[in-house]
Amino acid sequence: MPHHSSPGWPMPSAAWPPPPQQPASPSPPSYPTYPWQPQQPQHPGTPAARRLPRHPALGNHSDLRFLRSAYRWQRRVATLTALGYFVLFLILSAFAPSLMTGTVSGGLSTGLLLGLCQLPVTCLALALYEYTARRRVDPLADRLRRQAQLDAAREAAG
Repeated sequence: MPHHSSPGWPMPSAAWPPPPQQPASPSPPSYPTYPWQPQQPQHPGTPAARRLPRHPALGNHSDLRFLRSAYRWQRRVATLTALGYFVLFLILSAFAPSLMTGTVSGGLSTGLLLGLCQLPVTCLALALYEYTARRRVDPLADRLRRQAQLDAAREAAG
């Protein structure tokens, strides 16, 4: 095999030096590149027309805030119930191995018993999620839905 002192790939001589860069277009694109960029007016010197919202604001904003906080509370309770038990199981497994290997009855270890209890605790978290949904979140959502329907009916009639 012949030995070459050039790099391992053929480089065409026409590619070097690189061609000069094209000047950037003087006008920006008519659409924003990023969502946070401000809209540019269509014609220089005329302000952009503001669009009116398609629908009026839904209900009172404090009602929506209550609904979001109730839903947030519901998710936290259910998640912390299931994850809390699992984390407790992991911590006991790591830092209290003598407790986890201890026998409860009939050769059943504490660790195995706690591991088997994970399924009922997960079912309890699901039941708690449904209970809080029926008790806190659903009544607020139904009230907001009725209010929105009343507002829409008033607007259609008037």
